[in-house]
Amino acid sequence: MKTIYAEMTEDRIDGDAIAEAGRILREGGLVAFPTETVYGLGGDALNPASSRKIYEAKGRPSDNPLIVHICEAEALRGIADDIPQEAWKLAEAFWPGPLTMILKKKASVPAETTGGLNTVAVRFPSNRIAQELIRAGGGYIAAPSANRSGRPSPTIARYCREDLDGRVEMIIDGGEVGIGLESTIIDLSELPEKAPMILRPGRITQDMLQSVLGEVGQDPGMLGMDAAAPPKAPGMKYRHYAPKGILTIVEGRREAVIRYINEQTERCGGAGRKTGVICTDETVGAYQADVVRSAGSRADEETVAHSLFRILREFDEEGAEVLFSESFADGSFEQDAAEGIGQAIMNRLIKAAGHRVVKV
Repeated sequence: MKTIYAEMTEDRIDGDAIAEAGRILREGGLVAFPTETVYGLGGDALNPASSRKIYEAKGRPSDNPLIVHICEAEALRGIADDIPQEAWKLAEAFWPGPLTMILKKKASVPAETTGGLNTVAVRFPSNRIAQELIRAGGGYIAAPSANRSGRPSPTIARYCREDLDGRVEMIIDGGEVGIGLESTIIDLSELPEKAPMILRPGRITQDMLQSVLGEVGQDPGMLGMDAAAPPKAPGMKYRHYAPKGILTIVEGRREAVIRYINEQTERCGGAGRKTGVICTDETVGAYQADVVRSAGSRADEETVAHSLFRILREFDEEGAEVLFSESFADGSFEQDAAEGIGQAIMNRLIKAAGHRVVKV
């Protein structure tokens, strides 16, 4: 398969390319495209064959649900049943934007799209290219991140090309994304029996959700999940975001973390293995690894979130085999982690590390 490439920006959308992409989607093909979070790999959400093609292109397990992207809030009525008032309140507050809601699905949504579940994950992205593509493609586009399964999510189109060239019909290059981490996922499907539950942290935080709904819980599986349990939301069950090298997160006081990482990188380097470190502006000069990358300042967690997946990809480009990251656990940022997205950063890092965490 020869992949078509199209470049555009939100300010200068290529109408002809969008029309062609819409045709591809309506005919069952796949299109990678930018959103405000990461790049998505889109297919017709109401076409079972399209969803099967997404799983095949990504090498993704078929019980891992896909998120259905819409371009207007009212489109919820076409795919969700028994929509609670809480969903409309969240839509008014945060859509378009990086929030995915899990609701009871209508029969029109195939099991192939929902991983066999009786619920559907839905979001309305704010990126204008994404909105125009969804409209052109029929209004309901299933779209996980546009990478091979398990790899770091792509924040620029070049990474989509690395993973998916020749596997999908079209890639739309809309430049670098804004947020850099996938959307927050909140489960509303068990209301009113159970309170809304965050299944994946993201830019829309627990405090922000509670300001609209009141009580909002956090699923204990956000940082891990029983492998025997069916995943209710994308990314809950399988290893995600992983670089090719072996990544370990190191927690502790700054001096102890630096000392431990330097000892480990020196030992690994002596054995002929190329090493890498993820750190911050405050510590970037303290490490002696082969590849050292700052994700930004601890005073600016938005920048850290934006940089994370790019850095993991850069380690692959540099051929780093053994990787270490400073922890960004609660309290490590100047801003209260409950108010910011430090929790989302750690969620992605822990999954990328396969839960390898060392405390020093």
